[in-house]
Amino acid sequence: MSEANEQKQLLHLVFGGELESPEGLTFRDLDDLDIVGIFPNYAKAYAAWKGKAQATVDNAHMRYFIVHMHRLLDPEAAA
Repeated sequence: MSEANEQKQLLHLVFGGELESPEGLTFRDLDDLDIVGIFPNYAKAYAAWKGKAQATVDNAHMRYFIVHMHRLLDPEAAA
């Protein structure tokens, strides 16, 4: 497959864990974080995030996040 036909790889990390407070961003236990995975694009990351978020909806302290790793790896390209 040529580069022209390939879609640009934009890595995204999905992870989550239990927060000390539903209003905060401090995790209760960093050793217990759920690293869902690294995905090649936002659509796949979003699908993984949504599945995990919906599976833990009964726990108000549980929160999942999507990190745009491509923006961290190449900050000049991030807009």
